[in-house]
Order: sequence, then structure tokens, then C-alpha cells
Amino acid sequence: MRPGNICLALGLVLTLVCSACTQPPSAQKHEPAVPNQAAATPEGSASPPAVAQNLAPEKPAPQNAAPQSVAPRVNAARAMQYTREIVAMGPRPIGSQAHRRLEEYLRQHLKKTAASVQEDAFTAQTPAGPFPMRNFIAEYPGSKDGVVVMASHYDTVLPLKNFVGANDGGSSTGLLLELGNQLHSQGKLPSYSVWLVFLDGEEAVKQWSDTDSVYGSRHLAEKWSADGTVRKLRAFLLADMIGDKDLDILRDENSTPWLEDLVMQAASNLGLQSYFFANTTAIGDDHIPFAKAGVPVADLIDFTYGYNNVFWHTPEDTMDKLSPRSLEVTGNVLLETKRLLDQK
Repeated sequence: MRPGNICLALGLVLTLVCSACTQPPSAQKHEPAVPNQAAATPEGSASPPAVAQNLAPEKPAPQNAAPQSVAPRVNAARAMQYTREIVAMGPRPIGSQAHRRLEEYLRQHLKKTAASVQEDAFTAQTPAGPFPMRNFIAEYPGSKDGVVVMASHYDTVLPLKNFVGANDGGSSTGLLLELGNQLHSQGKLPSYSVWLVFLDGEEAVKQWSDTDSVYGSRHLAEKWSADGTVRKLRAFLLADMIGDKDLDILRDENSTPWLEDLVMQAASNLGLQSYFFANTTAIGDDHIPFAKAGVPVADLIDFTYGYNNVFWHTPEDTMDKLSPRSLEVTGNVLLETKRLLDQK
């Protein structure tokens, strides 16, 4: 994914507050910054992934928070365990043995929960030559015509050594697997069906561009446009980098405004609005091809991963930076957003 210009209104407020006290600059947790290119291509090696032992405290819900919804709740510990098992496979770029192991891992899990699992295999032409890629579509039928897609990418960035992608690729994939458990437990879903879509080839092979990125979503959006499937899609909800202990999901200017508003309403219904939309930016991610195809889209992404996004695309993207609470917050808001979409 790639960011655009971030609105720093909150960052300016924090700067004024901090100038009147003795807190160090690192206390400014909510001021996002675009990472420089050097941060994306570090040298050196990383230690093996560590499991987080001490969870970050929850942000307090406002006193006037709305009552909790009756929507299903994700099992945060189980989502975290899936993420841990995925990350333990090591770097998972396209074409790697670990990538193939992860594909089999997805198959084995999804066949236990989904009514059907479709595999969208294709060969992508990249600046480094052709690569086989594969999208997974796990279907959970509903009682009403129409589909809500919840999506994630499962590959990790190709050029970086020792990059295990705990947050970038791992966290959202683990969360989607847990969402599959929750959807399965409901039997036939009320209202719209849900398709969990695991997208391949989100990361650039050499340098991020319109043609060297989001290979899986570009292929699937084109395929579904050609066969008419896009007309069934009521919303495309993308999760990316949502495991950060200090969760701050940005409002994305490339997403559909009314659907972003609905996500915020869902978060508010659950008393979780403090985790959402403190800052605004434009993100290039797997939702863009579907937006171009006319599908309402929302990208749930925390692109402030460490101070100045320091952990993004580095070997420091490891399990110790994650929290089950962040997976729980994002998963519950996705489920509540789907419930709200059912009412439209």
C-alpha cells in the first residue's frame, strides 16, 4: 500500500500540547508521517519473531458510548494464534516455498468453515517476469441477494530479507480466518452473503506503481467485472495492517465516503470510535481496482505503525508489535458494519 497526503490537524494539536509540557516527542502517538524510502529497504538481519507478552492497554471508551450491539464477537486469542502460525512460516513473498505453505494452510482452514472455496489461479506479468498467483474466495451464504466482501492480502514484500510481515499481511490474514469461524457459527447469514477474499500479490515486485502492485485484486476485479459479479457486491471491506498495538485506523480518501461513514457508525455503536479516523490520507491498496469497477469500498488500515511508521516494510514488523485487542476491535467493527449494511 502507498499513502497520499495526511491531514495533520490532530498532529498540530498534539504538538502544541507537548510544547507546553516536558513529554518527549515519542509521546505524540497519533501524528502519522509518510515513511522515507530508506526505511523501506533496510540492511541487516532481524531476530526471530517474538510473541507479545504484555498487551497494550485498551483506549477508554467515551462515557457517552452507545450500547454494545448484538453482533457476533471475534475470538481475539484465536485470531492472534492464526497470525502467529502464519508468521512462523517466515517471509512469504510470491514464488516462495513459505508462500505455497501458506496457501495450503488457507485451504485447510477455509474448508472447515466456508460453504465453498473458490481458487482464482492466474499468472501475473511483473517487472521480474511471470509469477503464478492465487486468490482464495471463501463463501458464506446469506438469505438475501447481494454480497459483502471482506478482504486481505496474504503475501509479503518480495525484496526484503527477514521480513516476516506480522502486521503487514499476517494480522489481517489471521483475522479473516477468525471471521470465517464467526460466520460459520451463524449458519445461513441474515441478509447478505459474505465472501472472505484472500488476495495475492499486493506488494510490488520492484517499485510500487499502478502496474507493479495489487496484482491479485486487479485480476479479480477485472474478472468479476467481465462476468457480472461486481453487480452483486454491496461493499468491499479491506483490512490491512490492523494488528498494531497502538491502533489508529486512518480515514482513507480513496474509499467511498458513505461506506467510511458507516464504518465509523459501527465503531461508535461498539464504543470503539477512539480507534478510528483521527487522521485522513489517501491510500493505494487492494480496494482501488474494485473502486474503479464501481464497487463501494472501505480500506481499514493503520498506516502509523511505530513512530513515523518506522516498522513498516522492515524486519522489525514482528509479533511483539501486535495486540489481540487490535484484531478484536477491527474484527468486531467489520462484523458490525456488515450488520448495518444488512439494514440498508
